[in-house]
Amino acid sequence: MSLLSVHPNNYATRVNIAAKVFGQYGDFIHTVIRCKVRNEAMVDDLFQDFFLSIVSKPPPPSLRNIKGYLYRALIHDIIDAVRCMERYEGHIRKYGNKLNCSINKNGFEDALIEKEELDRLFALIRERLPESESEAIALRYRDSHSIKEVAKKMGVEKRTVSSYISVGLKKIRQLLTIK
Repeated sequence: MSLLSVHPNNYATRVNIAAKVFGQYGDFIHTVIRCKVRNEAMVDDLFQDFFLSIVSKPPPPSLRNIKGYLYRALIHDIIDAVRCMERYEGHIRKYGNKLNCSINKNGFEDALIEKEELDRLFALIRERLPESESEAIALRYRDSHSIKEVAKKMGVEKRTVSSYISVGLKKIRQLLTIK
């Protein structure tokens, strides 16, 4: 009985055929993969994947040149694996590019201008508001502290901080609409 004389009707039979093919041609399969792929980790993955490929589609029983069949099947599997890997890497690059996007979409010069404008705004707040209100606004919005943190730094209640900020912002809005 030859290697391929059993017709692959069920899964167990196909696994046995793949095991026989790998038992007899495993070195040939490994050599072909190693010649076509330089990444050693990928060689092992392809070797294991090719076993599953043979299980899913065993060589036909009437095959005369099994090495030629295995070679063509290996080349097709390698091409598919490389294509799949390139597609995966493309998705990863696209995802990475989306994550690397800047919050400030305008560019470096615009960011500097925005910072200068914010600095002038906080200078105006320091000049025009009482110290408690300007300090509360600066800690909250310039330094990005929570109301609780601002209250702790200023040594006052949270309600007092909220009042300082509310009254101070109202005064600034009035100043900005007058000019």
